[in-house]
Amino acid sequence: MNSGGAAAEDRALNFLQRFGLRLVERNWRCRGGELDLVMREGATWVFVEVRQRRSMAYGGALASITPAKCRRLRLAAQLFLQQQGLAQVPCRFDAVVLQGDSSPEWVKNILA
Repeated sequence: MNSGGAAAEDRALNFLQRFGLRLVERNWRCRGGELDLVMREGATWVFVEVRQRRSMAYGGALASITPAKCRRLRLAAQLFLQQQGLAQVPCRFDAVVLQGDSSPEWVKNILA
């Protein structure tokens, strides 16, 4: 990952930790995709996609999470949970979007 992406993930991680989420894994990769941040909020596993855009051109950071990206996120999360020996655990997919110099925005349940 380039340094801009790593810095965005650092900002997102620090932001979420202020709300009590705990980091489990960062940049977990599999053949089907990557999970930027895997976190826990109590008993819930939270798979976080981090998106950064300098401007709102082309719809901005949130609009960059396409249906194809959502499919890859779901597949990667399933593989992660299988690898960890976890079945039937509560989980959700969130995004932290960083738009220009604005504060991070936490969007919960992006796959709902």
